[in-house]
Amino acid sequence: MNTYAATLLETVRSTRPLIHHITNTVTINDCANATLAIGAAPVMAGAIEEVGEMAGIAGALVLNIGTLSPAQVDAMVAAGKAANAHDIPVILDPVGVGATTLRTKSAEKILRECTVTIIKGNAGEIGVLAGSGGTVRGVDSGGCAGNPLEVARRCAERWSTVVAMTGETDIVCENGEAYLIRNGSPMMERLSGTGCMAASVVGAFAAAGDDPVKSAAAALIAFGLAGERAERESAGPYSFRTALFDELASLSQEIIISEAQVEQIRGI
Repeated sequence: MNTYAATLLETVRSTRPLIHHITNTVTINDCANATLAIGAAPVMAGAIEEVGEMAGIAGALVLNIGTLSPAQVDAMVAAGKAANAHDIPVILDPVGVGATTLRTKSAEKILRECTVTIIKGNAGEIGVLAGSGGTVRGVDSGGCAGNPLEVARRCAERWSTVVAMTGETDIVCENGEAYLIRNGSPMMERLSGTGCMAASVVGAFAAAGDDPVKSAAAALIAFGLAGERAERESAGPYSFRTALFDELASLSQEIIISEAQVEQIRGI
């Protein structure tokens, strides 16, 4: 997996895929910059009048419900259907799902009406979408009910998609196969938007790869390693933010091969 992730990073940088975002207003600039730092190209286009056209020319579509409205959800569904028609990966970041009825119903609407390639969420969000229970306060995870690997598997099975569940150990799974990724930094929880940025990196890797579960795992390896390395040179959350972008941009194949901590599990 280390070699696959390293190779995919270089594919992202050599092909520079366009990643179409319909995302939240709190972290939109950080998502754009994370996409640029990893080597892809961002576009933030949310008007329903253009989302179908934009999605049709993108390498991947990232949908983030962090600051949602009914009109935005309609635009997300339209973009998702256009992406599906062009076989373009769709990544859903169900920010805060479970915290309110609007968020939960909106995420489920997107999942019912579009084919979502990868759901990227924290443990609480994935627990809610799995139907097994999870707690979310605002947009922060309170954790899932039960074994995290089993919860991720249930969510993947329920929605017929790849699940990338972030946490102290990231879990990526689909169809009985899982990757446990132990790269990352506690500083990521002290900075707004790191989960949103992770979804952008997942979008970039999904656009460059042909295996969604491996692409999602590779993306979280890369993002986790950038966080680990950024922590070493930061004094607090905001210097960490700057260092995180720098480390995403300077991440190399050699770093991934030598420092990725990933375990593959089959038959879950």
